[in-house]
Amino acid sequence: MPETFATLQDLETRYPAELLTLAADEATGIRDDARIEAVLRDVTVEARAILLARYGRQDLDRLDDDARDVLRVYAMAMALYRVALSFSRSSERLEKGYADAVKALQAIAAGKGALGLITDDANDPPPPGSDGANNGVVLVESAERLFTRQRMRGL
Repeated sequence: MPETFATLQDLETRYPAELLTLAADEATGIRDDARIEAVLRDVTVEARAILLARYGRQDLDRLDDDARDVLRVYAMAMALYRVALSFSRSSERLEKGYADAVKALQAIAAGKGALGLITDDANDPPPPGSDGANNGVVLVESAERLFTRQRMRGL
């Protein structure tokens, strides 16, 4: 399985107090890192499943640093909620963070955003929804219009 979008270290760095509060074992009071890491794997699987609507598996393995940073933020929000849920410590704020992250991933999958990909070769196609220099705008060339207002006035 590919690496997770967020790691235990990411959560410790960003949310040290919340992680201790949300993930303390019910019996010992010690943080349950194994359960947190399982949640991080689950969140990655969920995020990948959403993104597969637009990106291939190989694309998701070639994400650039900016794309990984974006997915890390979403994965952390999703993981905090799932960790809290697994310890029966959920809150509306965490649930909203989870729902917002899922909506953002769904928007990317629907083409309302994009993830950057590392290209190994100049022959690689641009990322889905991108045409390179035109910032996602499709340009169409066609013949001059036959029926314009000016031409139709004589009829």
